[in-house]
Amino acid sequence: MQLGVFIPIGNNGWLISTTSPQYKPSYDLNKTIVDKAEQFGFDFALSMIKLHGFGGPSGFWDYNLESFTLMAGLAATTSRIKLFATCAVLTMPPPIAARMAVTIDSISHGRFGVNIISGWQRREYTQMGIWPGAEHYKRRYEYCAEYVTVMNQLWQDGRSDFRGDFFQMDDCRCLPTPTARIPIICAAQSDAGTKFAAQYADYNFCAAFGHNAPTSVAPSVARLVEANKQTGRDCGALILVMIIADETDAAADAKWDHYKAGTDLEALAYRDEQAQDDPSTDIYAQPNRRRIMGTDKLPTNQGVLVGSYATVARMLDELAEVPGVRGVMMTFDDFVIGMEQFGTRIMPLMRCRDAIQQAA
Repeated sequence: MQLGVFIPIGNNGWLISTTSPQYKPSYDLNKTIVDKAEQFGFDFALSMIKLHGFGGPSGFWDYNLESFTLMAGLAATTSRIKLFATCAVLTMPPPIAARMAVTIDSISHGRFGVNIISGWQRREYTQMGIWPGAEHYKRRYEYCAEYVTVMNQLWQDGRSDFRGDFFQMDDCRCLPTPTARIPIICAAQSDAGTKFAAQYADYNFCAAFGHNAPTSVAPSVARLVEANKQTGRDCGALILVMIIADETDAAADAKWDHYKAGTDLEALAYRDEQAQDDPSTDIYAQPNRRRIMGTDKLPTNQGVLVGSYATVARMLDELAEVPGVRGVMMTFDDFVIGMEQFGTRIMPLMRCRDAIQQAA
């Protein structure tokens, strides 16, 4: 099972709480984390893009760096790990994103990929006057399909004459072409999004639900596996999960209870109000999945594995056994400490990494 880290490009990482570790994002912090990831043999690191936070007493995600710029800096200081930046497709034309990707491919010597997001939080875009309106929800994956098609043409041929509903290229050029194939990641959970991933992406993030339920991802992953059968492609499932670990189960549970006690309900309410703009009734769509799974009041937007180092290793091994799972992308309550704990205390106990550790 591949290992990745979802680096904290926004303040406080992925804990929406006033009692969790409080910190601002910086290049130095993220460099420290990615250096540890490379040291411990992680396969990739990915940074999101967030343009408007959720506010509340924790000021959640009110402070953010920019994804492509950050990954370009990290590309220059790493040598092995794969790096992914996130492209918010509504913010830039595909030829600009394609050229930025080629530049970081050159810096990293072929270790770069792009995460495509369609845009769900209206306020991120209305603040800049670029929100296309509510109709975007109905056709956003058609928009993304054209976007990725243009980028792939430019990366492959150095030019594009693509003509679609959203983009019209006129002998558009992008040279040089990349030194290696640039993989595409997306984070689509709905039926429409899963079909898009199976058609255009190399990996798709599927979210785990709740607390200590690693196999809860199986239905979402099964959707992707079935969609792959329809397209004849092999889009791998990557699972997003938070790790909260300590010496004992009781100590880890105490940390999780402490974070829950400080849950920033004001920030959660803002997040949920924005998500309700999406009219989709799909249970895996943004406005529905947390509520249906009963996780809407937890201080994070992902599944959480809480326990001793041995317990977390066992649950990750269970996750690796879910058919279709290609890898896991992890966040931590405290990233620097969490990465060190993971590399020295959890990874040596993971059976699903035995072959890689033996080779190393």
